[in-house]
Amino acid sequence: MKFTEDHMWLLADEEGIVTVGITDYAQQQLGDVVYVQLPQVEQTLSPADEAAMVESVKSTGEVRVPLSGIVTEVNERLADKPELLNRDPLGTGWLFRMQVDDLEPLVELMDENAYEEFTSNL
Repeated sequence: MKFTEDHMWLLADEEGIVTVGITDYAQQQLGDVVYVQLPQVEQTLSPADEAAMVESVKSTGEVRVPLSGIVTEVNERLADKPELLNRDPLGTGWLFRMQVDDLEPLVELMDENAYEEFTSNL
């Protein structure tokens, strides 16, 4: 699992499918999540694109990923249960999966230890 400075986590499998979600730190900062806008399946994403939006009682956060690719699946459970992001952000609260063009940008991202150190300084 890799982490971004924008508090996203990314997990790649052997086929180049990357699962994307928000971190526990992000969900704590947002507070109670009330709505999640997900990308469309087969939507093409690039790093500059807003991939998803997470709305909470406190604020709204944009989700951007540092990869290019095509969305292959979205977590449809979030439409009826956005609170899954608060309960299990690293598990059942995942946002979407995408087939990426190049996994190389993942190498530059933080591992779990580096991310914990990063958030401890915020």
